Amino acid sequence: MISELGRIHELYRYPVKSMAGTSVGSAVLGWHGLDGDRRLAFRRLSDNSGFPWLTASRLPTMLLYQPEVVDSRAGAALPSHVRTPEGVRLELNGDALRDELSHRFGSSVELMKLNHGVFDEAPVSIISVATMVGVERELATPLDRRRFRPNVVVET
Repeated sequence: MISELGRIHELYRYPVKSMAGTSVGSAVLGWHGLDGDRRLAFRRLSDNSGFPWLTASRLPTMLLYQPEVVDSRAGAALPSHVRTPEGVRLELNGDALRDELSHRFGSSVELMKLNHGVFDEAPVSIISVATMVGVERELATPLDRRRFRPNVVVET
């Protein structure tokens, strides 16, 4: 007997680690998370640790950069450009974006593509609507759901 435990309410993908996410209507889920999720990241060149990624914890304005797929005819899951917080569209793999992030961070960075993704804990992040509503209730303020960085929002 099959029992329904919940339904998928929303799906999000974050193509560039720590940059803004986008809501998607559907996504392929595999061993390495959602197709196109966290497959790109900026690496801090001066960091030789096991986690050299430039993240929003080190550069909070990264959350305001919006990855964009400019040519959707290719059906690409990965973006080719990024819209800066000032609204300027830059090539994702271009010198201008790399230089801007390096300047804001105060040290050199480079873009890396990782076929299996760059995840902090797990390749898929799932949260329920009820959990987010509970957090909003406790804080007495509405929150942008992407703040939780979920891939799958479930309605139970």
